[in-house]
Amino acid sequence: MDKKLAKLLEPGFKTIFALLILFVGVTFYYSIPVAVIEGILVGLVLAFYKMKARKRGNLVRRYVESLAFQVDNASKNTIVNFPLPMVILRLDNGEIVWENQGFESMTRGSRVFDAHITELVPGFDTRWIMEGKTCCPFDVQVGEKKYNVYGNLVKGPGAEASGILATLFWVDVSEYSALREKYRRTRPVVAMVLVDSHEELYKNISETEKSIITAEIDSRLTSWFKDAGGIFRKLERGRYFTIFDTAALLNFTAGKFSVLESMHEVKNSEGIPATLSIGIGKGEECSLAELYSFANLGIDMALSRGGDQVVIKSPTGFEFFGGQSKEVEKRTKVKSRVMANALRQLIKDSSQVFIMGHRVSDLDSIGSAAGVVAAVRKCGKTPYIVCNREITSARELIDRLASAPEYKEVFITEEQAVELCDAQSLLVVVDTSRPDIVEAPGLLDMIQRITVIDHHRRAANYIEKTAINMHEPYASSASELVTELLQYIITPQEILKCEAEALLAGIVLDTKSFTVKTGVRTFEAAAYLKQIGADTVDVRKMFSGNLEGYIKRYQLISGARHIYPGISLVVSHEPVDRAVASQAVDELINISDVSAAFVVFAENSGGCAISGRSYGQVNVQFVLEKIGGGGSMNMAGAQFADKTVDDAVEMLKSAVKQYLDETKKEENQK
Repeated sequence: MDKKLAKLLEPGFKTIFALLILFVGVTFYYSIPVAVIEGILVGLVLAFYKMKARKRGNLVRRYVESLAFQVDNASKNTIVNFPLPMVILRLDNGEIVWENQGFESMTRGSRVFDAHITELVPGFDTRWIMEGKTCCPFDVQVGEKKYNVYGNLVKGPGAEASGILATLFWVDVSEYSALREKYRRTRPVVAMVLVDSHEELYKNISETEKSIITAEIDSRLTSWFKDAGGIFRKLERGRYFTIFDTAALLNFTAGKFSVLESMHEVKNSEGIPATLSIGIGKGEECSLAELYSFANLGIDMALSRGGDQVVIKSPTGFEFFGGQSKEVEKRTKVKSRVMANALRQLIKDSSQVFIMGHRVSDLDSIGSAAGVVAAVRKCGKTPYIVCNREITSARELIDRLASAPEYKEVFITEEQAVELCDAQSLLVVVDTSRPDIVEAPGLLDMIQRITVIDHHRRAANYIEKTAINMHEPYASSASELVTELLQYIITPQEILKCEAEALLAGIVLDTKSFTVKTGVRTFEAAAYLKQIGADTVDVRKMFSGNLEGYIKRYQLISGARHIYPGISLVVSHEPVDRAVASQAVDELINISDVSAAFVVFAENSGGCAISGRSYGQVNVQFVLEKIGGGGSMNMAGAQFADKTVDDAVEMLKSAVKQYLDETKKEENQK
């Protein structure tokens, strides 16, 4: 190494001496005496150069050795006397190789080498440094202090994992952490509180009873909020506005917003309980105006999920609490009329209308789409239903509609829709409000004017920036909503028989033949469809399967097993038609000791899906929302394009266990 360094520092005179020797040779050809004299001079110069070069090399070598020694000493002194706590450990087993006095003082221990890092710092995890990070992503608690940990990898002797060492430096950030926590806990939070059962609660009761109920609600809200240390004001009848800090929100969250259950104790003379919807806006970097906007979004989300719950909106998403009570029918015909007029005007102002539902369309999705087609046809515009006719559980209904002359060119694919749409097109999304499960996600980005008609409880991700959003979780089906709209847009004579039957089939599907989530408005919609020509026998035929389907359905049921008391599960690794899986889980839930039933099955198109049902004892929506699904309290589902059936089963079991644990904890707190 020294020779190499000296050689690198040696001046490049070799070429010059080579030229001098060449000149001596040329001179020798012309004059030998002169050449001899030149040769002697060149030899003397070369000898002098060699002597000087040797001396210079020795000086360079001594300097490099001195510098290396000084650097080595400085490195050792730096490590030993480093002002921050420092430790060197083996990554394969976490054993401590060396620690400085600062680390020893930090852990209040003695210098015990070969001890494990978790013995001195309980719970410390070194995965972050193995992932290539130089700073621990979280503060590390040691005693009463908190530290930022920085580190790097050092290759020790040996090529295996045991030869890899980690050098960790600990920076005390206790004061900064306390200041940061104080900042976070004192950040303002804006909340809107709404008595969502106000109309039902005050209906048909005396003014005296109204005053008593109002006073009781105000008293319970004030009592619940009194320790928050914020501002609580009543804006109008049944609506309140409040500002408090994050510390109070943490206390409310820890108590699972007990005011929701407390409010159920307030009832009118008919036994109808009071229920609240609370929207909360939070965010460390958000202004008060943004927090107020978030709170209103939270209220909208809570109402669209059935009310009686708390929704916390932050820049990163939504959090949900409550929502265990069943939906109560609250829609009014005034709202339906207003929505119908707005939809009619929007259709008239459009060049063409595209209608789509969710992936793997069902009878409700296609039936409600057919109802919208009737409205579009009445307005003189061209309707298109975007649908994958190969992957659907409503193939018979699609074939029936497609055979009608009015539907000759109505059903198109996503690719065709992309080619046909323009700046004046209108997109109507039915039977879903989630952008990730629509039939043609690309159309959501291409078409600016969008209308949503849906009855499912809204999920955390939903279609935003809609021109009209008729989202009614109290309705039985999207077909019921569309039927109500049609009564204000079109005359009964202008609705085709096949369209009336398609709408009725959608209602029958989602109500399980008028047994689940069926209200007065549901029967009114069904009666209207029957009046304009819907044949119940033809509708019933749409639900009749072939012999193979019946056999497969009962094969699935025979494989059912309880994974928890009252929770039944069916697993099929073989591809199953979605309609057959739905029928199987519908049959399963009718068994007396089954509170909730799930079917996990492979799909013909690839991937797998889960279908869940209950009669209210278990909220299947809450369960499947934990793994990316959704729906309503009694009927929900989830789809996975990139997971196996076994993966889905494990996810479902974990979600069910989490739901049961949360439910049990809430019951114990009561």
